[in-house]
This record gives sequence, structure tokens and C-alpha cells, in this order.
Amino acid sequence: MAKDNPNNKRPRFSSYWIYAIILFVIIGVNLFSGGSSWQKLTATTPSELQEFLKNGDVEKILIITNTRQAKVFLTKDAMAKEVHKDVGDNSLLPASGSSPQYEVKFGDLQNFENEIKKTIKDNNLPTVIGYDQESNLFGDFIITILPFILIIGIWIFLMRRMAGGGAGGAGGQIFNIGKSKARLFDEKTETKVTFKDVAGLEGAKEEVQEIVEFLKNPDKYTSLGGKIPKGALLVGSPGTGKTLLAKAVAGEAKVPFFSLSGSDFVEMFVGVGASRVRDLFKQAKDKSPAIIFIDEIDAIGRARGKNNFTGSNDERENTLNQLLTEMDGFDTNTNVIVLAATNRADVLDKALMRAGRFDRQIFVDLPDIRERKEIFEVHLRPIKTSEALDLEFLAKQTPGFSGADIANVCNEAALIAARKGKKAVDKQDFLDAVDRIIGGLEKKNKIITAEEKKTIAFHEAGHATVSWMLEHAAPLVKVTIVPRGQSLGAAWYLPEERLIVRPEQMLDEMCAALGGRAAEKVIFGKISTGALSDLEKVTKQAKAMVTIYGLNDKIGNLTYYDSAQSEYGFTKPYSEETAIIIDKEISNIIEEQYARAVKLLSENKDKLTELADRLLEKEVIFKDDLERIFGRRPFEKGEEEIVKE
Repeated sequence: MAKDNPNNKRPRFSSYWIYAIILFVIIGVNLFSGGSSWQKLTATTPSELQEFLKNGDVEKILIITNTRQAKVFLTKDAMAKEVHKDVGDNSLLPASGSSPQYEVKFGDLQNFENEIKKTIKDNNLPTVIGYDQESNLFGDFIITILPFILIIGIWIFLMRRMAGGGAGGAGGQIFNIGKSKARLFDEKTETKVTFKDVAGLEGAKEEVQEIVEFLKNPDKYTSLGGKIPKGALLVGSPGTGKTLLAKAVAGEAKVPFFSLSGSDFVEMFVGVGASRVRDLFKQAKDKSPAIIFIDEIDAIGRARGKNNFTGSNDERENTLNQLLTEMDGFDTNTNVIVLAATNRADVLDKALMRAGRFDRQIFVDLPDIRERKEIFEVHLRPIKTSEALDLEFLAKQTPGFSGADIANVCNEAALIAARKGKKAVDKQDFLDAVDRIIGGLEKKNKIITAEEKKTIAFHEAGHATVSWMLEHAAPLVKVTIVPRGQSLGAAWYLPEERLIVRPEQMLDEMCAALGGRAAEKVIFGKISTGALSDLEKVTKQAKAMVTIYGLNDKIGNLTYYDSAQSEYGFTKPYSEETAIIIDKEISNIIEEQYARAVKLLSENKDKLTELADRLLEKEVIFKDDLERIFGRRPFEKGEEEIVKE
């Protein structure tokens, strides 16, 4: 074939050759159409012209009216004279007919014309006077066509940029705006994440692994009559590992994996979202079996009709309708599985959640103590740690932490150790990292008056005292009056990880939270604004007891929580009379616990004062300090660790 011939090395044709040829044609036409305009003429003055006229040397004078110059044609006899010998043949190009030899620039046309006519008349000369206008064809042509050239050039430039060139790729250009922005995962070039890198989440991994296995070995399931699931929805709190699980699927699956975000479908142009959905599924079908992963699917999957106040057609609804059709419509794409992740499953459309579209909903919860230990093992692989590091202890110190939080703790601990010049990260660095993440950065140079510091000390000592004396309050870890973040003092607890909570447990926690304000009342006889976060916490708890969990006798076994309620609901699910009762019951619960905290602190005022004095002296106290003052708790479970600095 011709393309395989090594001798066939013709120069590559470029469009710039066309532009060059057109330019040369224009110049050539201009040069040869009016040669006189390109002649090299000898300049002379009006006075010298008068001398030439008087001597009878001038055959013709051609006055160019629009340029204020005249061209002088000499007679044949004058050309032989010595004075004109240098202007014999002075044209760059061959001229048609006789050519001028001199050019004269003048000022006022009328005066110049009158003087020439007067000289010709006085000397009875045969000189002819002619008139003409000279134009520059090339210049006029450029001036005429330049705006069009600029417009066409800009248009070509923009079209080339938008039609596929540039770094934005096909999905980001104007002619490809309806194309999918999904990125095809290539296991050979991309960083590979496997299920070994996903700690915990055993149930979620098992279901997702089954989907991968189905794609690898479909006969194992189809031989028994099973069908491939259409989709799986990963639901969970932020940072629990939903996207990481999808990355592991991409690393494990030996099939094409398309990854994109829900916001990639949203565009200002009408119909673009639906077009991108169609293109995405078309690509996936062409490469089937394949997996599509849509992160943050709530960007397009919100329930239809709930947020459309204007009554207009919503572009997101069009996109969602197209997604519903592609997942389980008349022409369903087989062997294409859709994985999606969201932390707002309550706002998703019911049609999207039904069986046949997202067949499985996989809940990715916050890790428990065992799973947190496994997560620490994963994130500590690249970190140089001391040999004495106890991972089980670290897992106990991080209740309620997500996988992302634990990754942040490990990174922060490494930074703290490096800041201190250590060769390895030890236990204390991790404890400092936990404190940094929970409470914020220490502000030891913050200016606090002695009176304010004393108030803060008694406030934090009140929290510690009440929580120590209540059975269901969270066990104390440490108390500090060193300002951190926005707080002036803080108390750290290790809450028990419960699946269900009883009323007495909630009431003890509320009483402990009000211990700070109660201590101010008992010691100083007045209160301050320092209990804002405590009041916010107890108000939410009391409101939940009354309106959500049905733990109030007067309201009874009712809940006003509706998981399917629109976020734009404007009506209360109870009457005004019930609202009054709810407000009164919430207030009663909080005031009862406040009075209970005041009573406890009044009975132990001397121990409270001793604890506050020690806190003022040391700024940070631990569990063993409270044991020396109060003795061991009678309901101690013996599980909690004593944290020492």
C-alpha cells in the first residue's frame, strides 16, 4: 500500500501555503495593474520646474489632485541634456507608454496651477497640463478586507479551541458539551486501590465484591437463574469511605470503570445533562460489561417537584428522567452496573431508589472500635511509629471518628512529631493530634484576665465534678483551661458507644453539660455567657427527647420527625397548643437537670474548689487527679484508659 512505501515522503501540505499564494497574487495584481505608482522618480521643487518650463524641457505636467504632487514628463531633446542625464531610465518596472521623470510636491493647488499656466502662456510653450487621481490598490484593498480578515481569523481560532483542541479534552469543548465527562479508569496507569486498602466495612465490601465477581464470572450466578444487579447505592456519613470503596472496585474489577460526579451532569445549557447521561451509557454499553460510578448523586437525583417553586421545567429533572430511563427503561443497557454514593439518601427520588434501578442500598456506617483499629493499621503503614504504639488504645481514644478523621489524625500526628524534631511518631503525638482536631489549636498566648481564668477553671471543674458523680455520664479523660480554637477551656470524655440510648443516660449527659454553668452559680452567685455551646447541646437533646424519640410523658408515644419530609416544608406537624406544651416540657427537662447539677455541686463545694485550684495551678488535669480528690467512681467499669501527658 502507498502508506507503507518508505520513499513516499511528500512534504505535508499546510493551509498556510494557500494564504501565502493569495497574498502574492494580490501584490502582483497591484504591481502590474498600475506600474507608475511603483516608479522611482527624481524629486524636484516648484522653482526648478519653472526653470525646466522656461527652457522648453517639459512635455507634460500631470497634476495628481488627491496627493498634492505633480509628475513631470520631459521631451526627448531634454533627455539628452547634461542636466537630466541621471533620470534617463528610472523605473523599477517596465512602463506602458512614456513615463514621468520628476515629481514635484506643492502646497496650494490653485497657486501652483496658476503659476504653471502663467509661465506656459508667457513663453508660448506647448506643454500640456493634465489632471489625475492616484490610488493605492494594495492599501485600499487591505483597508477594505482587514475587518473581515480579523473577524474570520477570530472565528477560526475560537472554533478550533472549542471543537476539540486544548487541554480541556473533548468533554469540555463547545461542540462536545453534550458528551459525557466520565473518566475511564485505566488500571495499568492509574494508582491502584484494592479491597486490602479498605479497612473495616466488612458488610459493604462483601456486597460490592459480589458485584465485581459477577462481572468477572457471570456464569456462576446466571446458571442458577440470577440476574446481574442494575445498581448499588452507597449511603453513609461524610468520610466513612464510600468513594474509597468505589476506588477499590475500580482497582479490583477487570472491566472498564467510568467515574464522574453528579455535578458533572449539571450545566447552564438546557438538555446538556440528559445528553451527557445518554452518551455515558452509550460508552459504557459499547465497552460492556462495565461499571459506572456516580459520586454525590444527590446533585441530580433529588426528589422531583419539591424544589421547583417557579413551575418551570427543571434541567435537573430532565437529567434524572434520562438516568431513570437508562437504568431501567424500555431499552435497558445490559451488563452495565451503576454504583452511586451519597450522604443525603433522604432527598433522593423514590423512582431512583426502587428495585430494578438501585437494587441494593449499602449502608456505610461510622467504624466501631475494632474497625477503627484496622483503619489505623492502614493509615500507619507509611508513617514511622515507635514500637510501643498501641493501636487498640488509639482506637479507644477516637470514638465517633470516621475513616477520613483517622487519616487526618495520623497525618497530624506525623506533623506534630516532625515539628518537635522526633525520629518516630509516638503515643503522645497521636493524643496531641486528637486534641488538635477536636478542640483546635492551642492559644497559650491569648490574653485572659485572672478573674476570667478563675471563672473558666470553675466552669470546667464543674463539668468534671458532675460527670464524675453521675453513673451514665461519659467518663472523663482530661480537663484543660488552655484556650483552644474558639473555646476558652475544654473537657475531654470517652463516651460509651451505644446503639440505643435510654432516658436516664440522656438526662445524666445533660446534667453534666450544665455542670459548668451550675458551678459558676454555686461559687460566684452569677452566671456568664461561657455556657453557650453547653446550652445548645442540652436544648437539642431535650427537644429530641420530646419531639423525636417519644420520651416525654405529657406528649406521649408520638414523634414529629418525618424522614420523608421535604426540606422546604413550611408547616408544623402539631397544633399551637401542642407547641406550647412542647416548649414547656423542653424547658422543664433542662431546668430540672440544672437544679440537679447545682445541688450536686453545692454538696461537694469543697472538692469542686480543690479541683479548680489544681486546674488553675497545672492548667491541665487528668483522670487520676479526680481520683485523688473524689476517690474511685462506685460505678466504674474498668474499661477506660488513663491518659497521661
